[in-house]
Amino acid sequence: MAQTLSIIIPAYNEEATIHLILDKVRDVALKDGIQKELIIVNDCSKDDTKGAVDRYMQTNPELPITYYEHEVNKGKGAALHTGIEKATGEFLIIQDADLEYDPEEYNDLLKPILMGQADIVYGSRFMGSNPHRILFYWHSRGNKFLTNLSNMFTNLNLSDMETCYKLFRTEIIQGLKLREKRFGFEPEVTAKISRIPKIRIYEVGISYYGRTYEEGKKIGWRDGFRAIWCILKYGLFRAK
Repeated sequence: MAQTLSIIIPAYNEEATIHLILDKVRDVALKDGIQKELIIVNDCSKDDTKGAVDRYMQTNPELPITYYEHEVNKGKGAALHTGIEKATGEFLIIQDADLEYDPEEYNDLLKPILMGQADIVYGSRFMGSNPHRILFYWHSRGNKFLTNLSNMFTNLNLSDMETCYKLFRTEIIQGLKLREKRFGFEPEVTAKISRIPKIRIYEVGISYYGRTYEEGKKIGWRDGFRAIWCILKYGLFRAK
């Protein structure tokens, strides 16, 4: 029986680009006959993200998409919580609705798991020779600072804790009690998986096609401070 990859897509004001990322997800051919399950969670967008998804589903009825929406804006982490809860595949990956990450690299992330070597795989924007858009110096320094701070408390040697591309065995991520509703999801989930006995975590290099703020990038300096607090909360103080 074929296995399934659940692809969780949190969406907020992505009317202009969500059809493009859905095209990319649709077109990627997964190894070993793995099937796809797309779960889109619209976090109360102010634009017509819902209409864009509806139109896409009507013109691509063969693509297994399930759609959920929040009645109020709760944050990216909350959208991920909804998607994770609804997932039914053996594997689960997070896919932002923008065009910063390339679904063609799903197979690279799946490889260590399919080989029986990994339970969780992070896609690192700071490893390998794949294309990386040159953007913000202080963002890259901030990402590395947050990753190093997280590593101090998790005793992991990750190079990109803040990456969107995190691939899990679904039973593992569904077994965690996740609380952070906004961008604190990344340090929280990293801290909590690091405490799972005998967990096997891998990293693979991925490409990165970052956006500017004019193009729709949403994370800001306030999210960086929240990430620091979450690293301390779930790492140093080991909050559950």
